[in-house]
Amino acid sequence: MRAHAHLLDVATEAPVQVVDITARVQELVAGDEVREGVVVVSSRHTTTAIAVNEPETGLLEDLAATLARLVPAGQGYRHDDLAARGNPPGEPMNAHAHLQALLLGSSEAVPVVEGRLALGTYQALFLVELDGPRSRQVSVMVLGA
Repeated sequence: MRAHAHLLDVATEAPVQVVDITARVQELVAGDEVREGVVVVSSRHTTTAIAVNEPETGLLEDLAATLARLVPAGQGYRHDDLAARGNPPGEPMNAHAHLQALLLGSSEAVPVVEGRLALGTYQALFLVELDGPRSRQVSVMVLGA
């Protein structure tokens, strides 16, 4: 078994944005010449998530609306009490983004079969930005033979 570690740089453009990274991850798998194995994709940030779902515009808009409804910004979260945290310089009031990321998860493992990501017909791999826009990094570990 071989292991190949990669970093993907992703520049987001909106406060909440779903970025399809499927093709970029597939390129890494193909370049590593792994035929059978698994790829683990992880966010390197606490205000982004990694998810597998359908890349349909209405669904992705529903996701953003649902997250805003479940964990809205500005609700008096303790993390947003910057004075209690010692007034860290440049710290945003983004507790809602941290909590939303906890609900979605920070990583996904996808099987690799015959050199391809073994995703279903309607599945894609996403970085979900919850506190952007920002420059983000995604760790990709390709394992297999």
